[in-house]
Amino acid sequence: MLDHSQATAADQSAEAAASPRATPARRAVGVVHRNWPAAALLAVGLALRVLAELAYRPALFYIDSPRYLFNAEGMDPVGYKGPLVAILAVGNFDAVTAVQHLLGLAMAVAIYVLLRRRGVNRWLAALAMAPVLLDGYQLQSEQSIMPGTWFEALIVAGLVVLLWRPGAGWRRLLAAGVLLGASATMAQVGEALLLPAVFYVLVASGIAGDGWRQAIAKAVAMGAAFVLPIVAYMAGSQALSGAFALSHSGVTSLYGRMAAAADCATVRLPAAERGLCPTPAQQAEGSDWLEYNNGSPVRPYYSNPDRAATDAQLSDFNHRVLTQQPLRVLDAYGRDALKLYSVTRTTDPGDTPIWRWQFRTYYRYFPPHAGAAQVREWTDRWGGGTPAVWAPVASFLRSYQLDGGYTPGPLLALFTVTGLVGSLALLRRRARWAGSPESRQTALACLLFFTSAAAVLLVSDLFEYSWRYQLPALVTLVPAGVLGLSVLFRSRSRPA
Repeated sequence: MLDHSQATAADQSAEAAASPRATPARRAVGVVHRNWPAAALLAVGLALRVLAELAYRPALFYIDSPRYLFNAEGMDPVGYKGPLVAILAVGNFDAVTAVQHLLGLAMAVAIYVLLRRRGVNRWLAALAMAPVLLDGYQLQSEQSIMPGTWFEALIVAGLVVLLWRPGAGWRRLLAAGVLLGASATMAQVGEALLLPAVFYVLVASGIAGDGWRQAIAKAVAMGAAFVLPIVAYMAGSQALSGAFALSHSGVTSLYGRMAAAADCATVRLPAAERGLCPTPAQQAEGSDWLEYNNGSPVRPYYSNPDRAATDAQLSDFNHRVLTQQPLRVLDAYGRDALKLYSVTRTTDPGDTPIWRWQFRTYYRYFPPHAGAAQVREWTDRWGGGTPAVWAPVASFLRSYQLDGGYTPGPLLALFTVTGLVGSLALLRRRARWAGSPESRQTALACLLFFTSAAAVLLVSDLFEYSWRYQLPALVTLVPAGVLGLSVLFRSRSRPA
C-alpha cells in the first residue's frame, strides 16, 4: 500500500497531468492513471480481440452471412449490408472484423464515460464495461460476418447521445431517435426500443419541469426521428424489390413458438390448418426447427403460390393457439426468458444449438449456406486469404469461452434486480437522496437502460430462444444494473 507521502505525490502527478498546460501525452497518462481499472480491462479486451483476429482468418461465416453479401433469401432486414459493402469496397474481411472489434471496444468506453458522467464511481463504471470487453460470445460475434455488433453499437450510441446531458434536449433526442431507429434495420427487434425511448423522454421532461405540451411534442419528435431510418429503409426496399417492408418475416415468425407450445390433441383448428400442428417428435425439435427446417409441417404450406393465403392460415393458427392455450404459450415463453440467468451456457432440448456461437479448434462451415466452396469463393472475391485457424490460439479462445469466459447468469440476475430498483427510485421523491438532482439523473439513466434491455430481450424471446439474442444484455442490462447499484449505494450514504 502507498503511504501518505506516496499517495500525495501520486495525486499531485495526476493533477499535473490533467493541467491545461500539460502536453497531450501527459494528459493521456493522467487519464489512464485516474481510470486505471477501466484501462486495465480495456487492455485485456484489446488483447482478446487481437487473438480472435489471429486465430480465425479472415472471419467467421454463419448460415445467414450470404444474406448480407448477396441479398439471399431470408427474413431479417439487411441493413448490415450497408457497412459491410462500404468496408469491403476499401478493404477485405479482415478489415470488417477489425472494425467490429473496434466497435466492441468503443461500446465499452462509451458506457464507462457515460456512467462516470452520471456520477457512478470508477470501480462500478469499470464493472459495467467488463462484460462487453471480456465475454467470449461477444468476441465470437464480433469476429463473425453478422450484424449483431452493429446492432449493439447503434443501441449504445443512441442511449449515450440521449443521456449525455441531463434533460431531453431537442437535438439530442432527434439524433438518438435516428440511431435507435437505425438499429431496427440491423435486427428487427430494434423496433421494440421505441417505447422505452419515448417513455424516457416523457419522464425526463416531467422531471425537468417541462409543460405537458412540450413533453408530448418531444415524445412525438422522438417517435418521428425513430421511424425515419425505418421508413427510409422500407422505401429503398420498395425501389429494389417491390416490397415496402422492413423484413419478410410477417406472421411466420411466431409460428415456431406457437407450434412448439400447442397441445395439438385439444386445440380446435379448421381442417385446412390441422396439418400445421406438429407431432410430439417434431415439437421436441424446438421453435427454430419448426420455423426453418425442411421437415417442419409448415413447409408444405409454403409451396402454395398464393403467399397471402398461406400467411392468413399461419396467422389464424397462431391466434387460435394463443387464445385457446395461453397458459401453455406463457409457460414456454417464461421458461425461455429465465434461461438468461442460467449458471452455465448450455442448450436445452429444442433450443437453437449454442455451439453455433462457440469458438472451434478448426474452421467451421455451415453447408449448404456457408460451406467450404462458398466461403472460399467469397474470400477470393473480397480478400482476406484462405480460411484458416491458428490452432493453439483457437484452442485457448475455446477453453476461455467455455470454461467461464462469459457473463454469469446470476450476475445478470443481480443486475436485473438492481436495475429495477434503481429505476423505481424515481418514485421515491420524498426521500432526500432520491430527490437530489444527481440521484434523479442516475436513476433516469438506469430507467432508460433497464427498459431498453427489457424491450429487446423480452421481444426476442417471443419468437425463439437463442443465446445469440441475449448478447444485447451486455450493453443494456449490465449498465442498468450498475446504475441501480450506484443509486442504492447513494441511498446508504444519504439516508432519508
